[in-house]
Amino acid sequence: MKKLKWNFFAVFIIIFGIIAYFVINHQTGDFDSFVYNMVTFFKTDYFTGFYKFITFFASEVMILLVSLVLIIAFKNKKYGAFALLNAISILILNILLKLIFMRDRPYDLMIITESGYSFPSGHAMASLGFYGFIIYLLWHFNITKRMKILFSIMLSILILLIGMSRIYLGVHYASDVLAGYMVSGAYLILYITFIRKYLKFGGVDD
Repeated sequence: MKKLKWNFFAVFIIIFGIIAYFVINHQTGDFDSFVYNMVTFFKTDYFTGFYKFITFFASEVMILLVSLVLIIAFKNKKYGAFALLNAISILILNILLKLIFMRDRPYDLMIITESGYSFPSGHAMASLGFYGFIIYLLWHFNITKRMKILFSIMLSILILLIGMSRIYLGVHYASDVLAGYMVSGAYLILYITFIRKYLKFGGVDD
């Protein structure tokens, strides 16, 4: 399992590097346009309202709220505390990466107003990094396997929809979102590796 974990880490980093290379050399236009046209094929007021609602789940306010709920809900306060630390770490990492690449947003496509740089998508990073960590926690809790699978599927769909919402709402290119997922996947592997010993799950293997 440990070897598989680091294989995934390497794949995430390599794909992110490839995307970053194409972004720096302005070679993602065809890919970004294709995905944007696919996501916005049915652009209606209903879908616009739906994606505005979905994108909120990766906002700083929502993630802070969920982190506080976890801190209050769990007897072991470490779970919520590490979820909050995770969210803060993702935010800092995203800010640093955006300052490195300094890619402008697709302002001509925007349905909602966003500021700051575009690459990689902060919402994509937050969705996979934060909710992915919650999925990891779920599989170590004393609940039925059926419930673990159900919640994992629901959160995975939410992660995917959040990425789609950023493209639909015109605040990110598809390459921003894909890169956000890749770097966040690699980050999450590192984060879990380093903090796992403090969570005390009772010796469950990685």
